Amino acid sequence: MRNNIKWVGAIFLAVTIIEIINILSGRSLNYFGLVPRSIDHLPHIFTAPLLHGSIWHFLSNIVTLCVFSFLLLQYGVKTYLKVTLTIIVTTGFAVWLFARGGNHLGASSVIYGYFGFLLLAGFISKQFVRLMISIFVGLVYGGLIFGVLPQGMYISWESHLFGFLFGIMAAKIWAHTPNPITDRQAVSKNS
Repeated sequence: MRNNIKWVGAIFLAVTIIEIINILSGRSLNYFGLVPRSIDHLPHIFTAPLLHGSIWHFLSNIVTLCVFSFLLLQYGVKTYLKVTLTIIVTTGFAVWLFARGGNHLGASSVIYGYFGFLLLAGFISKQFVRLMISIFVGLVYGGLIFGVLPQGMYISWESHLFGFLFGIMAAKIWAHTPNPITDRQAVSKNS
């Protein structure tokens, strides 16, 4: 648990420092957002989720990113890293291929990926704590599902949609990850 809190703190700190630098530089880092079908911007798949268009955009993402990161870390650090990398790469590439023109950026692509994963993974894993996480996410954050529909001109609903779909895919692959806490307890009881 303490290790998971440290991870969330590091994520919060890293994204916040990037936001402060972006504010102080007049949002010049937003050049590293993802522009669909631009070869020069293809590597920005990895940087776009760390950038935000405004302080409000940042604030609307950072809390949910941290909450979902903490919940996903219940599957272990290795699973968290695999799921995160999968969501960033697959969602980024799908947005690069299929999204409307413009500069797509923000952590919401990752948030929606985590949302898809967390909604489904507990049911697949059939472990009580993880099932409770899925139910909690569905009840408290269920309204996010409407974000996958086309919305305002400046909202990358495509990032939301692809993130959500690839999060579900990641759940199908990694939801059966052993639970490090219960597995450790089972080993110590059998020793």
